[in-house]
Amino acid sequence: MTKEEARRRIEELRELIRYHNYRYYVLDSPEISDAEYDRLFRELQELEEKFPEFVTPDSPTQRVGAQPAEEFGTVPHTIPMLSLDNAMDEEEVREFDERVKRFLGTDEDIEYVAEPKLDGLGVELVYERGRLVVGSTRGDGFVGEDVTQNLRTIRAVPLVLLGDPPERLEVRGEVIMHIEDFRELNRRRAEEGEPPFANPRNAAAGSVRQLDPRITASRPLDIFFYGVGQVVGREFSTHWEVLQALRSWGLRTNPLNRLCRNVDEAVDYYRELLKIREELPYEADGVVIKVNRLDLQRRLGEKARSPRWAIAYKFPPRQATTVIKDIVVQVGRTGVLTPVAIMEPVHVGGVEVKRATLHNQDEIDKKDVRIGDTVIVQRAGDVIPEVVAVVKERRTGKERPFRMPERCPVCGAKVVRLPDEAAHRCTNSACPAQVKERIRYFASKNAMDIEGLGVKLVAQLVDRGLVKDVGDLYFLTKEQLASLDRMAEKSAENLLEALERSKEREPARVLCALGIRHVGEHVARVLMDHFGSIDRLAEASADELESVPGIGPEVAGSVVDFFSHEENMRVLEKLKRAGLKFEVEKEAAGPLSGKKFVFTGTLSSMTRSEAEELIRKLGGEASSSVSRRTDYVVVGENPGSKLERARQLGVKTITEEEFLRMVGKG
Repeated sequence: MTKEEARRRIEELRELIRYHNYRYYVLDSPEISDAEYDRLFRELQELEEKFPEFVTPDSPTQRVGAQPAEEFGTVPHTIPMLSLDNAMDEEEVREFDERVKRFLGTDEDIEYVAEPKLDGLGVELVYERGRLVVGSTRGDGFVGEDVTQNLRTIRAVPLVLLGDPPERLEVRGEVIMHIEDFRELNRRRAEEGEPPFANPRNAAAGSVRQLDPRITASRPLDIFFYGVGQVVGREFSTHWEVLQALRSWGLRTNPLNRLCRNVDEAVDYYRELLKIREELPYEADGVVIKVNRLDLQRRLGEKARSPRWAIAYKFPPRQATTVIKDIVVQVGRTGVLTPVAIMEPVHVGGVEVKRATLHNQDEIDKKDVRIGDTVIVQRAGDVIPEVVAVVKERRTGKERPFRMPERCPVCGAKVVRLPDEAAHRCTNSACPAQVKERIRYFASKNAMDIEGLGVKLVAQLVDRGLVKDVGDLYFLTKEQLASLDRMAEKSAENLLEALERSKEREPARVLCALGIRHVGEHVARVLMDHFGSIDRLAEASADELESVPGIGPEVAGSVVDFFSHEENMRVLEKLKRAGLKFEVEKEAAGPLSGKKFVFTGTLSSMTRSEAEELIRKLGGEASSSVSRRTDYVVVGENPGSKLERARQLGVKTITEEEFLRMVGKG
């Protein structure tokens, strides 16, 4: 490569990296995978090492992240929040160890601290005399965004430190969202017609960077603290001592952190963590290895962008490369058209993937995804696989652009895109695809919980004209059901019994099951608690709805719009004739009055929805997240991160058997 070619490529890489920094740090909406970003950054580093005359102070290698967003105030970091160099394999970790020893002029083993590298949003909190005074994002490493009010809403962030904290403490941490909480949040967003978050990191970052702290407060965020900036009034000799002190002051550190006598033990720790990666309750993308002694850290110092005393040993990426054979369109219950990539089968994170979401036309255009493209596909945990980048170098010229159809691929109705939406929608509410999805949602566990009403059966009922809306479900006969493919008489009887049982669901569940946009479980319960009946709610004006605490103009408008359509009112009449509950029953205080329960894991005696409904009938409260106000966490099979959270907070845990005895079912 000539000097001129190198100069042009360096400039090109800088522009690319700056753009992707902006997408990642400012918009919280990355376009490429971490592995692809690392590749670009390494290429730039290597070129600048070969051609140092082209290194400039504003190169991405000389700074961290991107400028803070203009909407927030800014907070300067007393000590810069630097990024870490990455190691992709064991050889590079051992090279790091050798560099440290050479720099220090020693052959003796170096003591390290190894910590899980969490995939969240880096922040700094400043405590003065033990009280939280300011909180900020990493920003560009030197100046961050002032998100103090948002960070105050995270329950794991202490507002006042315990014990005898220093006069001033700048503590660094990673805001995360646990995988189980992330799935629950996405489920609620889907219920309310909101687009899902792509992954827990995006959900956490997007939640912290909200202009309205109330939105942040409604999100299940957590934090682990991993280090300090400036500390006034306390001296430390090792990083391990820092971590113990943070813990003593009430600042949560990761219990998986480990003190390692040498690099061999640090590598062993990495292998152990990699084995249990899929079992961790949060997303981790590697291990951070830090020199333990602080005097050695000071001697090693920093480069322009990263410290010489630490390195991030990255896990293998959960990504794969494949080819898009076609792009098809799925129609959801609200009429939204979602483009889906049909791909050559490929294994990602131990699972075979054939389909991946492309979200909407804007996303396709932004990433320039075409039929026939070679693409990078990413999957983390149970998150929907998605196309993160196109490998444009492999294009042959035969690839075909995709455009959203002007007519619904299912019913042929006109497709529209409203000015304030990214989504295209089918305008026919009677579209068979929408009807099927509405019925599936109505029958789902968190709605009416109708056992046996699966995807294939719903499709048959709609395709044969037996069911045109959810109200028709309750007027099906055994003869009609038995006539369906693979539907024996006993199966028909079981479904009819399940439909009969569903009539006992409380009105809030019925309201939620209707699939009104923005009205999920929580909003449905708020509305029923206020109005007392679905009939009364149907008569409410937008102003009345907005007077209810927690109900804004968007939800109010959606509710008024739903009840203004005659076809929806006809469905409600069918449901009333069928005997579903439309009015909240007034009951005296029950035996569980004032008690708050949270469930984790699978129950064997009943569904979680049934258990939560039982608690509410007995006067208690069922919640989806553990807090200090929680009275009991009921532990089923294969519990998730809520069990760990309960132990950390000292919340009482009980078995399913103990719970059943408590509610009189044991």
